[in-house]
Amino acid sequence: MTLSIGILTSGGDTPGLNAAIRGVGKACLSHYGMHIVGIRDGFRGLMENRSMALDGEALSGILTLGGTILGTSRDKPHKMPVHGKIQDMTETIVANYHANGLDCLVCLGGGGTMKNALRLAGAGLNVVTLPKTIDNDVALTDTTFGFDTALGIATDAIDRLHSTAHSHHRIIVVEIMGHRAGWLALGAGISGGADVILIPEIPYDVTVVADAIKARKRKGKPFSIVAVAEGAISRQEFTEQQESVAKKKDRRVVALEPELVYAERTLKLARQLEQLTGLEARPTILGHLQRGGTPSAADRLLATRLGTAAADLIAQRQFGFMVAAHGESSVPVRLEEVAGQVKTVPSDHPWVASARRVGTSFGD
Repeated sequence: MTLSIGILTSGGDTPGLNAAIRGVGKACLSHYGMHIVGIRDGFRGLMENRSMALDGEALSGILTLGGTILGTSRDKPHKMPVHGKIQDMTETIVANYHANGLDCLVCLGGGGTMKNALRLAGAGLNVVTLPKTIDNDVALTDTTFGFDTALGIATDAIDRLHSTAHSHHRIIVVEIMGHRAGWLALGAGISGGADVILIPEIPYDVTVVADAIKARKRKGKPFSIVAVAEGAISRQEFTEQQESVAKKKDRRVVALEPELVYAERTLKLARQLEQLTGLEARPTILGHLQRGGTPSAADRLLATRLGTAAADLIAQRQFGFMVAAHGESSVPVRLEEVAGQVKTVPSDHPWVASARRVGTSFGD
């Protein structure tokens, strides 16, 4: 019997999504003779029963494209806005899955997608997932596709900011994405030669950061690059958040900080450093620039490798797994082990140790 496979992309767009769609699709079509259906705009598209054919023609030429040809959304099956109300649309999604004769749903996404896919698996659907996010924070995989491209973009931005920082004797505070994980800021900061790197996993003291910048000035270097992860927080903010959680107040604010809060924090940091050092400080927020454009060769390779491995799992009738990158291998990891977990930067990670050895300050 010919298997019918649905593919959707969920969450934020990420370089390499089209490469992964192509990897899954071509392997399923050409190698295993399966039927492929593309679900438009994530879980919302499945709820609204919107799809497109993914034949050889549709998959041709998309390897190098950024974004996703399927479209995406952040809608959750169990908490979906419908007619102005938040509703649980799981039953509708399950019904449309069966109405389309699907034998498996392949979900490409980050941490939220893993949780949503597990919920659908619990509702009886056959599900396989692939880990994508520029944040690199999906658990139990070495890396996620999208991360390498974003790392290159952020590093290039820091390279370019060096010249203006040097010319005007300024502090450039560059905000880098990553939510509550510091992988992207840490990697770009090291690769771009940032003088200070601030990440969520290591709360900072702004006076320590200022002292590091003033020490550079005394050595004849009246400029500095501060790479700050959007979720980085000061020791004071960290203590306040811990107290808030302990009192069981504002849990949602602590768990889901909006991008506006990140930006305000970065602007505040720039003002504080200007006051403490006497140097002009200019904030630069890279924002969604980091998520766009052509995927790197490494991301194309990783997405293709994981995508074809997903096709192998489907052919073997192995469902309820995320396809993870372990070294040069692709291995299945049970969704129960991944969902709800976040891969953050250990304080003793080799990248952190290397940065400290070349004199980078973490503000701690």
